[in-house]
Amino acid sequence: MNEVEIKKSIIKKFRKEIWSKFIKAIKDYDLIKENDNICVCISGGKDSFLLALCFEELKKHHKFNFNTKYLVMDPGYLDINLKQIVDNAKLLNLDIEVFKSDIFDVVDRVGGDSPCYLCARMRRGYLYAKAKELGCNKIALGHHFNDVIETVMLNILYNGVFGGMLPILDSKNFEGMQLIRPLYYVKEKDIIHFVKYNNLKFIDCACKVTKKSLGKRKEVKLLIEELVKTNKNADINIMNSLKNVNKETILGYMENGE
Repeated sequence: MNEVEIKKSIIKKFRKEIWSKFIKAIKDYDLIKENDNICVCISGGKDSFLLALCFEELKKHHKFNFNTKYLVMDPGYLDINLKQIVDNAKLLNLDIEVFKSDIFDVVDRVGGDSPCYLCARMRRGYLYAKAKELGCNKIALGHHFNDVIETVMLNILYNGVFGGMLPILDSKNFEGMQLIRPLYYVKEKDIIHFVKYNNLKFIDCACKVTKKSLGKRKEVKLLIEELVKTNKNADINIMNSLKNVNKETILGYMENGE
């Protein structure tokens, strides 16, 4: 598949599973506005590259104007992984900017029992800062439906908190900046199908820290897969629980930090 055919498959072959859900999230949560400057953050994995391709198609088909920059942060990738990212960007005709950080080394030293949490927070800080430097007012991340419901279950099982992952979020540390997640409704299985259909190959997390153990998120992913085997709507119900909280049946809740 060449670049044109790959992008076309999002609109044609995967219209229901990917494109329509991408558009629905943008409309439901007003993720993109006229003259937005959006920094699309590419980790090198399947999700962020798909997000970048969706933005490329959106610029062709949408009625209002917005700008995108495609940003790759190198947190300490092996050369072979960074080369894979650059090669994929060339294949997909994406004009990326790469900048370096030392996140993997820091997480390896002080990540403790929650390396993924620390890594995610540090990545976000670096990305916000770089995006602001580039004149952007939003960063777009490739989190999808499964990331959202796994976060819900992780919070319940390991933190004793009911909370999820929002589709749009104001930055607390970078004034005027927002984070958006346009793949909010897209299921991971459909992204995997898209990748296989187009014979693409992307890197995984590529983190030397998480390769040492199964990891809590992986455990939760497997748990949800088992639940779906006996209740096909289990994953959808977890997602829907985020907007169907019955305050009359809960002991307490947090609002504005209290």
